[in-house]
Amino acid sequence: MKRLLLISAVCCAFILSTGFLQDKEYTIARLRDLYSGDPAKWPEAHLDAAARVGFRDIGALGKPEYPAANPYSKEKEKLGKILFFDPRMSLSKQIACASCHDPELGWGDGRRVAYGHDRQNGKRNAMTILNTAFYEKLFWDGRASSLEAQAAFPVQDHVEMNQDLTVMVKNIKSIKGYQPLFQSAFGDATVTLDKIQQAIATFERGVVSRSTRFDAFVKGNKTALKDDELMGLHLFRTKARCINCHNTPLFSDNRFHNDGQALMGSKMEDRGLYNLTHNLKDIGAFRTPSLRETNITGPWMHNGNFPSLRDVIELYNLGNQIRISRSAVVPDSLRNPASPLLRKLNLTLTERQQLEAFLKSISTSVQKMFPPQLPAE
Repeated sequence: MKRLLLISAVCCAFILSTGFLQDKEYTIARLRDLYSGDPAKWPEAHLDAAARVGFRDIGALGKPEYPAANPYSKEKEKLGKILFFDPRMSLSKQIACASCHDPELGWGDGRRVAYGHDRQNGKRNAMTILNTAFYEKLFWDGRASSLEAQAAFPVQDHVEMNQDLTVMVKNIKSIKGYQPLFQSAFGDATVTLDKIQQAIATFERGVVSRSTRFDAFVKGNKTALKDDELMGLHLFRTKARCINCHNTPLFSDNRFHNDGQALMGSKMEDRGLYNLTHNLKDIGAFRTPSLRETNITGPWMHNGNFPSLRDVIELYNLGNQIRISRSAVVPDSLRNPASPLLRKLNLTLTERQQLEAFLKSISTSVQKMFPPQLPAE
């Protein structure tokens, strides 16, 4: 009996020392070699059939592309930055785009849900503008198809900046200090809504993540990730199944999924994409957010109900199934099931900690930025 116990102890020590933690066929050393090398040789991702369509694996992000209809210029970016920080675009002249998208708060506002005109609470978390250049649709429900289109929504939203677009353009036009800025950016000092949208979109496209330790690792720096972070990366693509939605170098599939957080029948009910399409299959569907910089962009989820990454991981580990209060009156037709991609993961405590460690490795530090000097009237 003692001999069996001794053999068992030796085997356990060997397993731990050689790194057989998640997959018996991979040691930590082997995973380090694989993931810092050719992506074609990475371990196979655990994907459902629905996620395989158009699938691109995670990797280094690259640089944003500027559309032919709104090409980049330094002058246009400068103008867009000033407009982004100018509260005179709002009715109260107190709320700027930067009020909800503060660079020192991960380009969000650090609140559960945003508030705007007359301190009214919005219904959704102010999503960071980091890496929005890589999204195909903007906002949690995808109601804007470009950054140019997106720029107009908050201005006229009654809960946000509450300003008529025509009046906003008139106000900016009345500020003499803007005339040379528009002249430099567009070769014409005339202020128009289209130019304002183009300038803000140009600025926002340049708000991208700096290279993370994950990026350095997959580019060949084998020591950029610690062991726990490396195991978290492997879990992310395999047992934890995060890769099914959070794929591509953006760590988002640019699709919409029902994550079980529509909170139907409650005061925080939000039907997501359904509000636009009125298609029952879209109830509770929200755009997959990028996980890049996720460590500095909390709180998390579209409703901001999760104050830590650990909370989010626990939610998905449990399968994130929809729960509706027994007292809630919700028609059967609106009881849309959560995405079939969601299921119980049975991650151990160690695995959940490793996954959290990896998520932090795809974040950098909060950016410091002095607000630009606003043009004089």
